[in-house]
Amino acid sequence: MSSQSGGAKRQARVLKGFRDYLPEQMILRQRIIGIFRDIFERHGFEPLDTPALEYLEILTGKAGENEKLMYRFEDAGGREVGLRYDLTVPLARVVAMHQNDLALPFKRYHIAPVWRAENPQRGRFREFWQCDADIVGSASPLADAEVIAIMAEALEAIGIPEFVIRISHRRLLESLGHAAGVPPELATALYRSIDKLDKIGPEGVTRELTAAGLSEKQAAKVLELVTRRGEPLQLLAELREALAGIEGAEAAIADLEQIFRVLPAFGVAPKRYTLDLTLARGLDYYTGPVFEATVTEPKVGSVGGAGRYDGLVGAFLGRSIPATGMSLGLERIIEVVREHGLLPIPATVADVALVFFPETVAPAAQLASTLRAEGLRVDLSLQPHRGVGDQLKLADRKGIPVAVILGSSELEAGSAQVKDLRSGEQCGVPLAELATAVRDYIDRA
Repeated sequence: MSSQSGGAKRQARVLKGFRDYLPEQMILRQRIIGIFRDIFERHGFEPLDTPALEYLEILTGKAGENEKLMYRFEDAGGREVGLRYDLTVPLARVVAMHQNDLALPFKRYHIAPVWRAENPQRGRFREFWQCDADIVGSASPLADAEVIAIMAEALEAIGIPEFVIRISHRRLLESLGHAAGVPPELATALYRSIDKLDKIGPEGVTRELTAAGLSEKQAAKVLELVTRRGEPLQLLAELREALAGIEGAEAAIADLEQIFRVLPAFGVAPKRYTLDLTLARGLDYYTGPVFEATVTEPKVGSVGGAGRYDGLVGAFLGRSIPATGMSLGLERIIEVVREHGLLPIPATVADVALVFFPETVAPAAQLASTLRAEGLRVDLSLQPHRGVGDQLKLADRKGIPVAVILGSSELEAGSAQVKDLRSGEQCGVPLAELATAVRDYIDRA
């Protein structure tokens, strides 16, 4: 073994549940992130970023089941720390720390990775990205409606043909539990069991509820109430009558009525949302309206959700500040987009390859700079001593659609050859018209 090898060969591998993103994958990811970012900013949301690591005490006691999946450890300084498992708890900490620097209501978006030590499976990884948009400082259902509208806009913008946003209210579900005789101390068990209805069915929910302490009669009554269906405003009117006198029911129903009345004004089509009383969302910090986007065709399930969490910021601040938001799961969305060809994605970021001969190296580099100044993305060949044919083969392999060939005779004539690497068509073009000609070739795809 060579003395320069540095010892035994190391195995190149990636931790289970983690991935490398090759350029073709990154192009798609960045395209989708760019679409989402544009939608967030059109609604006046501002960017925010936070550290991947937080003090452990910041992350604990707020997210129920997700905390069990947190990566936690002691760092080199002896501090107990954890990797963020979502982007919402860090937002609450930021608002508490920077309350004097932020004008409320504060609209922020955050697109970044989070980490959970769960069992990897298709569309589910231990490191994954979330795309969040939240509003802190508004108790109005208008804020909930806006983040629901953003979710609908984002999914439509990337071409997902069939999806529905299920909407419910934690306080309404609690009221339904009260109407069925569920004691307040079993409310959390009620949320978690009802939220699994799609996965484990009525019998599974009944088993979980009875195991938690409900009678079979109470469990049956809960299921009868939460599985009611109908046009949202009509169903809410029926529930107002059915839950008359139940604490918290009227306020929850009024919140939902405002949301459903204003969603059409945000441009959200009625087929894109529904009232689904079985939706609870698993996180313990939700306090009001909750929502979840489900892709129905292709049938891949949830791709995003969230809700109102009026108590989370107060956990750091000592006083209540209302907040609501939504989160889109980038990994599962990318999976849907890729499998079903919902977005045209180029194989490379380069628009044009610039190939040349040894004697035209400097003029070619100058021409590349000129084309870049014209807004084109130019991949300048780094193989000047290879034949033009080899340079063109490499450009084609990369998926670059157009090549510009600069030889000494073309340079003397003030022109260059432009070749469409997809069709093979080639012609000479004056240098002054080169950028326009390249764009024309690109647009023929």
